[in-house]
Amino acid sequence: MAFGKKNEGLQQIIIKAPNFQDVKLLVVGTSPYVCNNMTPGSENSMREGMGDGVDKAAKKKRPPKDFEGDFKGSQHVDVKDGWVGIPAAAIRAAMIRACSTCGVEMTKAKQCFFVQADGMDEKGRPLVKITKGKPEKFECTVKNSNGSTDIRARARFNTGWEAALRISFDADQFSASTVGNLIQRAGMSVGVGAGRPFSSNSAGCGWGTFSLKNPDKKDASASS
Repeated sequence: MAFGKKNEGLQQIIIKAPNFQDVKLLVVGTSPYVCNNMTPGSENSMREGMGDGVDKAAKKKRPPKDFEGDFKGSQHVDVKDGWVGIPAAAIRAAMIRACSTCGVEMTKAKQCFFVQADGMDEKGRPLVKITKGKPEKFECTVKNSNGSTDIRARARFNTGWEAALRISFDADQFSASTVGNLIQRAGMSVGVGAGRPFSSNSAGCGWGTFSLKNPDKKDASASS
């Protein structure tokens, strides 16, 4: 079988090396941030209700609520140094969702933005440290998926909480200022934590919103 001249009719494909850069952004909470980590009690209840041979009658007998335990369990705590943070994945998800209002495909955004972690919780989930603010116990009524009402205790950081973000981005696709603008949009219209404006289950409570601190002073700094 004759194949003709070597490489005849083939076009050379050149792929550029990745050009990812880092940008540092200081954000401040424009509303309270309410932690929504699944508490150990909730996980245990789910585990007890799974598998064969579950005693449904016993399952209905709920133990007394441990509000203090729920308050502590709702926090995302760094396993090494004990500080409380925000899941890095939550901030990245907010950025990706905000892209849908800017004409950027979310599938493309998933390949272009990554939030760097300051630490990890006990389950290995990356966290961004909350650098200003302290958690306080906060109780509120919520609607369960079955329509019943429940009282839950969570940790809440009051308006004015701060976090320093380190975001890696594809500099061939976006600029540092664009990333800063995207963070602004994500903080205003999507948010993080419980009761955020954009939620798959509700319209939120207006919690978890944030903005760049002193954006006119160009807090964003980029480096390769």
